[in-house]
Amino acid sequence: MVVVAFFVDFVAVGFFFYSYGVFFKAIAVEFGDSRLGVALGLTVTSAVGAVAAPLVGRALDRYPLKRVIGVGATAMSIGFLGLSLVRTPLEFYLVLGIFIGFGASSMGNLATSKLVTNWFDRKRGTALGIAATGVSMSGVVMPFVSAEIIEAYGWRQGFAAYGLFTLLVVVPVVLRFVISRPEDVGLRPDGALMIEKLDSQPRGVARPARLSMREVWRDRNFWSIVATFSFVFCAMSATLTHMVPRLTDMGHSLSLASLVMSLCAGLGVVGKLSFGWLGDKLPLRRVMMLVLIVQFLGQFIMYMNSDLVVFAFGAALFGYGVGGVVPLHGIVVGKTFGRERFGAVLGLMRPAMFPIQILGVPFAGWVYDTTGSYALAFQVLLGVYALAAIAVSTYRAPDRA
Repeated sequence: MVVVAFFVDFVAVGFFFYSYGVFFKAIAVEFGDSRLGVALGLTVTSAVGAVAAPLVGRALDRYPLKRVIGVGATAMSIGFLGLSLVRTPLEFYLVLGIFIGFGASSMGNLATSKLVTNWFDRKRGTALGIAATGVSMSGVVMPFVSAEIIEAYGWRQGFAAYGLFTLLVVVPVVLRFVISRPEDVGLRPDGALMIEKLDSQPRGVARPARLSMREVWRDRNFWSIVATFSFVFCAMSATLTHMVPRLTDMGHSLSLASLVMSLCAGLGVVGKLSFGWLGDKLPLRRVMMLVLIVQFLGQFIMYMNSDLVVFAFGAALFGYGVGGVVPLHGIVVGKTFGRERFGAVLGLMRPAMFPIQILGVPFAGWVYDTTGSYALAFQVLLGVYALAAIAVSTYRAPDRA
C-alpha cells in the first residue's frame, strides 16, 4: 500500500502543486498578466478542497478507499483536460474549483495518509514518510518536464498530457491495487498475521475510548495542530508557488529555474524519510519544531541572496524542511486521535486550516503586482514561522494511544 500511496501522491499533488509555479507566468500572460489572478487559482482550489474535506474524510472512514480515491482521480483527469481548453479566467477558476479542488481532496494526501495509517501502527511515521516521497519525487521530475512541454508545445498541451495520464494510468491502478485495511486480506497493521478476531481484546486490557467529533473539536491539541500546520502551509505554498517566477525575474531561464525547484523537491525526499523516522522515535513537538527551524533558515537564505548558487542552497534546505510536513501531519493526527477517526479528524482540520492556509499565495502575488517585488511578502512569511512555533509549543502529547 505504501507503493500505491507513493504513486497516487506523485500524481495528485506533484502534477498540479509542484508544476503550477512552472505554468504560472504562461497562464498569467494568457489571462491579463496578473500574478494575483493566477495565484487566486490555487485559492479557489484550496477553498473547494476545504469545503469537501469533511465529507471526504467521513467517506474515507466509511467506504472502500478505492472508490473514494478512484472518484478523485477521475475528477482530476477531467480537470486537467478542462484546463487545456479554458478560454476565460472564469472558466479557469470553475475548472480548478469543480474538478481539481474536489479531485485533489479525494485522492490527495488526505486519502493516501488514511490508507497508510490503516496499514501501519508501530512504523507509521516511517511508512508515511516513504509514501509521501511520491510528492517530492514528482517535484524533482515534473517542474523540468513541465518547463520542457511548455517551451516546446505550450501550457495547454501540458495539462492535456497530465489529464490523459491520470485517466488512462492512475485510475486503473487505484481500482486494481488499493485495499482499504489489512484486515480485509487477513493481516493486521505492520504486516502481522491475523491470529485472533478483529474485535477480540486481551484480558485485562480496556479498549481505548473513542472520542466523539464534538470532543475532537473541543480538544486543545486539535487546535494546536490546526494552527501549526495552517501557518506552515501558508508559508510553504507561497514559497513553492512563486519560486520559479522569482528566479525568472532574476533573469534565469525557465528550465534553470525549474531545476532549482527540482532540487528543492529532491531534498524533500530526504526530509520525508528522515522526519518520518524521527516521528517514530522522538517527541512529536520536538520534531515539529525542528521542521520549522529548517524551513525558516532556508527561507532566510533565499530572501537574503540573489546569487543562484546560494539561492539554490537555501531552496534545498527549505525543501528538506518541507519534506517533514506531510508525514508529521499524518503522524501527529494518528497518534493523537487514532486510526479509526483519522479520516474524519483530518477532514475536519482542512476547513479549520483554510482561512490562514490560503493567504500566502495570493498575498505574495498581490505584493508583486503592487510593488514589483516579492521582498515584502517574504519578510512577512518569515514572521509566520514565529507564529507556527508558538502554536507548536501549545501541543501536548495525549495519554491515549
